[in-house]
Amino acid sequence: MDMRVPFSGGIVGRRFLRRLFVMKVSPSVLACDFAHMADEIQKVTQGGADYIHLDVMDGNFVPNISFGPAVIKAIRPYTDVPFDVHLMVERPSRYFQDYLDAGADNITFHLEAEPYIAPALDQIRKAGCSASLSIKPGTEAEAVFPYLDKLYMVLVMTVEPGFGGQKLIPECLEKVKKIKAEAKRRGLKVLVEVDGGINSETAHEAAAAGVDVCVAGTGVFRAPDVAAAIKELQNA
Repeated sequence: MDMRVPFSGGIVGRRFLRRLFVMKVSPSVLACDFAHMADEIQKVTQGGADYIHLDVMDGNFVPNISFGPAVIKAIRPYTDVPFDVHLMVERPSRYFQDYLDAGADNITFHLEAEPYIAPALDQIRKAGCSASLSIKPGTEAEAVFPYLDKLYMVLVMTVEPGFGGQKLIPECLEKVKKIKAEAKRRGLKVLVEVDGGINSETAHEAAAAGVDVCVAGTGVFRAPDVAAAIKELQNA
């Protein structure tokens, strides 16, 4: 059965579509126990995660290295929660097909890492996947405005990308407001996601800024009650 349906920001799976209208939580796999990754994925699935956030790092665009399409493909059968694949790599368009084949529902890449942004977004969308852009803390919100009509989501990094456990940069939340305002002005339905330093306290700040999706790592995977931790963030 074809699980993908049209959406104003591109083509998305029904797994994505049913989650468009609530505050959402995307647990970051970087914070899970890699020795028991399948179990960890099932744990957040049962806990009510809206997405699974998969940070792919190449050691060039960011200093850390994480995992690639083989790992994503291996864990795909363990959940029907949408996979939000965040490519923190140089020239990400070279690898889109690998992650599409691995089971990505959404591919997010960095505006700063790809010289041909519009064609790259079209490449993802034409493959039947939703396309999203991410910006670093030093990149202005206005940089994504020319591409909003092609986007499912904008990921605003609220820490410098590459490592978990950092504190949220409050000024980055102003970008969320600008992007939401511009999308509204143009009549576009674009979600805004934040990644970095999100916990039970900072989630309230994110929600107040209009954030649609928050990425959370240790606060979810290492919580004594994963379902309660996810629910707390969803209700921020």
